[in-house]
Amino acid sequence: MAPRANWKGFLRLSLVTCPVALYPATSESEKVSFNQINRKTGHRIKYSRVDAETGEEVANEDIVKGYKVDTDTYIEVTKDELDDIALESTHTIEIDEFVPRTDIDSRYLIRPYYLVPDGKVGHDAFAVIRETIRSMDKVAIGRVVLTNREHIIALEPLGKGLMGTLLRYPYEVRNEDEYFDDIQDVKITGDMLDLAKHIVEKKSADFQPENFEDHYEAALVELINKKRNGVTITAKAAPKSTGNVINLMDALKRSLASEGDKAPAPATASAPKAKAKKPKKRVEGQREMLLPISGKKAKDDAKKADEPKKAEKPVRTTARSRKAG
Repeated sequence: MAPRANWKGFLRLSLVTCPVALYPATSESEKVSFNQINRKTGHRIKYSRVDAETGEEVANEDIVKGYKVDTDTYIEVTKDELDDIALESTHTIEIDEFVPRTDIDSRYLIRPYYLVPDGKVGHDAFAVIRETIRSMDKVAIGRVVLTNREHIIALEPLGKGLMGTLLRYPYEVRNEDEYFDDIQDVKITGDMLDLAKHIVEKKSADFQPENFEDHYEAALVELINKKRNGVTITAKAAPKSTGNVINLMDALKRSLASEGDKAPAPATASAPKAKAKKPKKRVEGQREMLLPISGKKAKDDAKKADEPKKAEKPVRTTARSRKAG
């Protein structure tokens, strides 16, 4: 069964108008949800609307909205008064302007909706508006009133329809400086950056949301099924600590080792040959960086493996004499 439209009205671009319906593009109804119950009786908890002072239950028709101006002082606002100040755009999404998609800060995005023609008429006008937006490669900015509040909505083509995303107002977005000012300015070495980039390249992929798995939701379903079947639930053992990482470079090396990959050559490996000592030192550092966590043991094993070859003195002597000749 198709979901119920959240809003119905008209989409208008100048003198071009068509009837449309707005549907939620996302849903959380499939997620596991809980009710509060009485542990003793197993009955569901029911909440009543009561007067905070008298404790008496209040009928729905006696409940109105109030704006708090002081302690225990409220300004009463009725539904009729709110309806009177409802804007003209209540039943019309008026397109005000077109902006590049990249200009919209992601912090302003709230939630997506699907916008489709409402009924059998207006499909031509809807297609004209949709293809105009598509051909200009821009996003249409309009206004829509939902639950008595006006929202800014960004419209962009999506297949045969339009996707409308509600946007926040500037006063709803906090200034990042309040949080970022205390972040220290640190210097990142080229080797660290190369290691981090290599990790990113190993983990790079196309965006495929169908591969996302809600592990907590799956665990909830498994837990509920076990309890329904009378399976005894035992607490999981606490995960073992992997130990503290000595430094950032060590963390990057461990990350590469866990990916089963080798680190890229450091940025300083291509230093001029005139500085003979420094390149040699950095080549050694490069070799150490290529080692996994058990690099020291692997190095010792490799050293032992070379010992029989060193014992073949006649072969080495012959090789040297041939080289000298």
